[in-house]
Amino acid sequence: MKASSRTLWASVLFFFWSNASAQEVVSYVKVVGAMKEVMWKGKLSGTIDLDTISNKQHLFGLGPVEYLAGEILIIDGEAYRSTVLTDSTMKVEETYAIKAPFFAYANIMNWTQVILPDSIQSAQQLEQFLEHTTKKQNHPFLFRFTGEIEQATIHIVNLPKGSTVTSSTDAHLGQRNFVLAHQLVEIVGFFSTAHKGIFTHHDTYLHMHLITSDRQKMGHLDEVRFKKGTIMISHP
Repeated sequence: MKASSRTLWASVLFFFWSNASAQEVVSYVKVVGAMKEVMWKGKLSGTIDLDTISNKQHLFGLGPVEYLAGEILIIDGEAYRSTVLTDSTMKVEETYAIKAPFFAYANIMNWTQVILPDSIQSAQQLEQFLEHTTKKQNHPFLFRFTGEIEQATIHIVNLPKGSTVTSSTDAHLGQRNFVLAHQLVEIVGFFSTAHKGIFTHHDTYLHMHLITSDRQKMGHLDEVRFKKGTIMISHP
């Protein structure tokens, strides 16, 4: 084989290897369904049944329950569903018998640990910190916070049965907010600069769910004031 031909084939192989590697990096976090289809087009039924995820080893994921009837969090293979009982109480149960209209998940074996700086106290500051810390990563990733919060507000979607949804206002009818203070918690979050309207709202790169260490409270994280803890950032 002539040198020019060898060079050509080497270039072709490198091209395919590079693109295959890039695809592998991009796809280790799977996103099913889309927030905008639920919020603006009223597609509330499940697009994924969590029981059908075959590999549950070191599985992490988050999203709402179908028909916006609760919140879902999978943390290291354990799946939790939270639902509203009253204006001030919730029920958290461990189960995989759940469907979600949109959902992000990944089997994560590898993490990079980062000590959360004292200066990072809010969700907005965390978003900026993650964007700066992972600026060389152009793919979505999950992260996990373990530590103490000074205060946090979480919500559980609680759409009345039979409701029609054509806007985000409709989608949040019945939603209940819960305020937590001085709790040990775990937070699983999704970060992406390319999924606004798909898995994050239009004004953020983050989607986060919080669960208390006693597994008694869990919901979508809206506001937080961190006290101390560590961040684990996922990678393939």
